Amino acid sequence: MRKQLNKIISRLKGRSYEIDGRIPSSYLFSLAWAGGIMRIRGYLSGVKSDGFLFIGRNVTLKARSLITTGKGVTIQSGCYIDALSTAGIVFGNNVSAGKKTRIECTGNLQMIGKGMAVGDNVGLGSDNFFGAAGGIEIGDDCILGNFISFHSENHNYSDPSAAIRLQGVTRIGIKVGKNCWIGSKAIILDGAVIEGGCIIAAGSVVKAGVYHADGIYGGVPATFIKKRF
Repeated sequence: MRKQLNKIISRLKGRSYEIDGRIPSSYLFSLAWAGGIMRIRGYLSGVKSDGFLFIGRNVTLKARSLITTGKGVTIQSGCYIDALSTAGIVFGNNVSAGKKTRIECTGNLQMIGKGMAVGDNVGLGSDNFFGAAGGIEIGDDCILGNFISFHSENHNYSDPSAAIRLQGVTRIGIKVGKNCWIGSKAIILDGAVIEGGCIIAAGSVVKAGVYHADGIYGGVPATFIKKRF
């Protein structure tokens, strides 16, 4: 079984993959069984996919006709994905949305949002929130920790005669380049442009602005710490 799983996973990921020999066969069997059930859910989901799609238990998919996935995409148990938006949600190959991750593309039916595009080989983490009304773009080969939130719109508040909730919103969008690592509990705000190769420290608040390639940033608000190399 171990050899067969190595072949299957390597084929799905498009690279050599070998399971740790210390993992018990009973664990691998339960994993393979669960994966088979997830594959069936993916097949029956009606989501447009270029290859195998794996969907866990208790997953909510709204506006699923606006969701497109590449090969080997996994949506883990408890995820909530609402793709109602102008551009929908596009996942590349080998994208994984961890348990209880939420993606919401529209926060107000008076003005639907833009949507979200994710490149290849991206781990979106568990217990994360992606508010994609203003648009979120994440490049290839990015890894995201857990309990991260993206907020791609801001409330207007400059009119003292009106309640903030009635003043509408502004939307710029969030862009994350290729090969970035965003640490757990980071908050990414509207207008942030994180260029390729960046590392965002855990717990950081990334406000609007450009975070230059291959830099390490951290703090509240996040500031430049040093270059990676």
